[in-house]
Amino acid sequence: MAALVLLAGGTCAVLLLLCGTGPACVLAALTLLAALLCSSVLVASGSRSHVCVLVLGDLGRSPRMTYHALSLVRNGFTVTLAGFRETDPHRDVLDNPKIKIHQLSDFPALKVGPRLLRYILKVTVQALQLFYELLKIDPPSFILLQNPPGLPAIAVTWLFCLLRRCQLIIDWHNYGYSIMSLTNGPRHPIVHIAKWYEKIFGRLSNYNFCVTNAMKEDLLHNWRIKAITLYDKPAAIFKKTPVELQHQLFMKFAVDYAPFNARSDCTEAHMERSAFTEKNLTTDTVTHGDGRPALLISSTSWTEDEDFSVLLSALQDYDTFITNGSKLPSLVCVITGKGPLKEYYCKLIRELQLKNVQICTPWLEAEDYPVLLGSADLGVCLHKSSSGLDLPMKVVDMFGCCLPVCAIKFKCLHELVKHNENGLTFEDSEELAAHLKMLLTDFTSRSSKLQQFRQNLHESKQMRWDETWDQTVLPIFRDNCTTLQKA
Repeated sequence: MAALVLLAGGTCAVLLLLCGTGPACVLAALTLLAALLCSSVLVASGSRSHVCVLVLGDLGRSPRMTYHALSLVRNGFTVTLAGFRETDPHRDVLDNPKIKIHQLSDFPALKVGPRLLRYILKVTVQALQLFYELLKIDPPSFILLQNPPGLPAIAVTWLFCLLRRCQLIIDWHNYGYSIMSLTNGPRHPIVHIAKWYEKIFGRLSNYNFCVTNAMKEDLLHNWRIKAITLYDKPAAIFKKTPVELQHQLFMKFAVDYAPFNARSDCTEAHMERSAFTEKNLTTDTVTHGDGRPALLISSTSWTEDEDFSVLLSALQDYDTFITNGSKLPSLVCVITGKGPLKEYYCKLIRELQLKNVQICTPWLEAEDYPVLLGSADLGVCLHKSSSGLDLPMKVVDMFGCCLPVCAIKFKCLHELVKHNENGLTFEDSEELAAHLKMLLTDFTSRSSKLQQFRQNLHESKQMRWDETWDQTVLPIFRDNCTTLQKA
């Protein structure tokens, strides 16, 4: 009964804060929270070595948070990984006995009524639901929360941590209000409320991490939030794929995706061919096929911050280059991912009439994605940060596989992509098409620009996630565990 009273009261406080920004609303909410705290018995804090890693999103598409979970258990912590289970995370997470996955249920969006009212109703239900789910997990000493999405998660977890006497750590991947502005417009009332909400409740966390130095400075100067920069780094699973494993993957994909099939029927009984590789079944040796197409890869969440018409237009130009006599390889373009705009772009792809370019849009299992990245010749990134302050993790993974990238320019991209060193940047489809033409000319030659970029990535010996995490994040947890133990 006490939990239900706290839940209802906490939700009322959150609603008061969400539905108005005036002093009266703030005072009412804080008064209600104070009354709740004074009339409630605080629950003892949880195990010093137990952490709840929380994302109000799909765990299978939240790699950074699953990396946090794996790093924590590697250093002796136990983890409850809480989030939606639309797609499965990597097998390393699923098979780890120290990681307990707590599945949250997503509240389906209503399709009738004013948008603002629908959104407030959804947030209210999610707040109630999230608080209830947090009460069900093993009591943690830390909650590590991804933002965005942070509405209502930041307020709910702050209230929970206050009652449970545990610490709230926010990992800022971007700003939720900036993502909302893409669909609602920057002047919409709900965007202003979301910005105010993130700013106020973000200050209540015990510690903060963020993904770029630009975001660190912005949080400090505009919101007075002190954060530590934790750059995304590739996990150990991202590396160049041996040709034998490439062949296995290509033959697997060839069953469902025509672009991976061999260009002609194989008449030799001892040979097994994909579009890119061939295997001698007698000697068990695998090589890349002569005259094979180039393999271009891009991954996406199919949202408003990535305009794939830029890539499609560049592919049309590339196809025209070949038609007009340029000596370029045919091209297979693989675009992976799930998201709300996928069907819209798939319709555009079906309407293209390309002779030398094939496009497929698979959803890959978590174990297949790094293998495909390590098999590709070139990556393309169309991520344009809604805030201008975050970096695309897909590029980090590509670099882990020593895969050069063409990336669309935005404010802080230079913190990751070094133009003409590990890839190229572009501003429009024409520039991207020119890059494709230059990089894929004699792309298998060791003296090609593409191979120079690949060699630069190999020689850079970039840090991996585990090393970066141990230097940046681990001291926070260890120092606070020591403090809790003394207390």
